[in-house]
Amino acid sequence: MKSITILFFTLFITAVSFAQTKSNILFDQRTLIKKFHTIDQLEGLKKGELVKLYIERVNEVITVLPYIALSNEANVSLSDIGIKENSDNLKLLKKHHETTTEAFESTSNLITEFIPYADTEKIIWSILYYEEMIKKIRIGVNGNF
Repeated sequence: MKSITILFFTLFITAVSFAQTKSNILFDQRTLIKKFHTIDQLEGLKKGELVKLYIERVNEVITVLPYIALSNEANVSLSDIGIKENSDNLKLLKKHHETTTEAFESTSNLITEFIPYADTEKIIWSILYYEEMIKKIRIGVNGNF
C-alpha cells in the first residue's frame, strides 16, 4: 500500500512539474483545484483520500500566493501584467517555478509521511481552511470568482 501511495505522489509531483511549462506565465490552470467540498463530503472519505486533497490544496496555495498582488488568475503572462519578457525576467520566473516545484515536492513528502498521523477531523478542518483561503485568493480584490 505504501509503495502505491509513493508511486501516486511521484506521478502527481511529476504532473505538477509539467504544469509550469510555459516560461512566461505566473502559474498554470492545472495547478488549481477543481472542486470545493462540504464537511459532509469530506467525512465520507478515507484518510488516504483526505491526504491527497490536502496536498492538492497546499500546492495551489504554494503556487498562487506569491503572485497575489500581480494576478489571481491562471495563465497570466508577464506581458499581460506589464512586465517585460526579457531574458532576466524569464530566468527569474523559471528559477521561481523550479524552486516552487522543489518546495512542493518536499512539502508533499512531509505531508505524505506526517499528516496520516493526524486526527481525521483535523485533516478535514485543514482542508476546509485551505479551501476558504483559496476561495478568497480567487475572489481577489475585485470580487471576481
